[in-house]
Amino acid sequence: MDALIKPIRPNKPTDAKTELDPSEFMGAAVRADQPRPSRAEAEAAVKTLLGYIGENPLREGLLDTPRRVVEAYDELYQGYHQAPAEVLNRTFGETAGYDDFVLVRDIEFTSQCEHHMMPFYGKAHIAYTPVERVVGLSKLARLTDIFARRLQTQEHLTAQVAAAIDEVLKPRGVAVLIEAEHTCMSVRGVAKHGASTFTSRFTGMFRDNPAEQQRFLSLVRGPNR
Repeated sequence: MDALIKPIRPNKPTDAKTELDPSEFMGAAVRADQPRPSRAEAEAAVKTLLGYIGENPLREGLLDTPRRVVEAYDELYQGYHQAPAEVLNRTFGETAGYDDFVLVRDIEFTSQCEHHMMPFYGKAHIAYTPVERVVGLSKLARLTDIFARRLQTQEHLTAQVAAAIDEVLKPRGVAVLIEAEHTCMSVRGVAKHGASTFTSRFTGMFRDNPAEQQRFLSLVRGPNR
């Protein structure tokens, strides 16, 4: 008997622009009225995990660990409280008729895998071809950090960065390439240290013109790499 394979996104078109709904991720992920556990409850949960692994949460070296872990979470997951759309809202029109793509290469980031809550880290390479207006170069790095500072998969992170730029800047095309090492693969499981994962997303002219796509990849992987 043949197995029934269900589509991941039933009744959705396959066009890249329709795979992500910008309204779902362009604002802050945490609403002001959203119920959340208290800091004391979060610290108590850390104590539970310490006991689960066989530790004594009351020994001297661990007395402040629950507080420190919760403070670290506030930093590692600050992207839930930031709005990606606000980062890209300020643009500049003084481009002297510039009509080629803008590339920011080697944007370092660290994120957390949503499957094991373990870090993955690497570099993002982002290009877009503006229409009249450009955004500050640092904003592309800030955008990457906002999405990275949430529980993620690398595939979803890549798609979100591209979709956000596409939605706000309305460029002629966007190209995103992310390369990363996942500690859930390098320090546990198969334990293959140094294995890299590459993901990409192309829209507009980068998707439709193989020559532009290749030019982007050539610049990313240039001879000095």
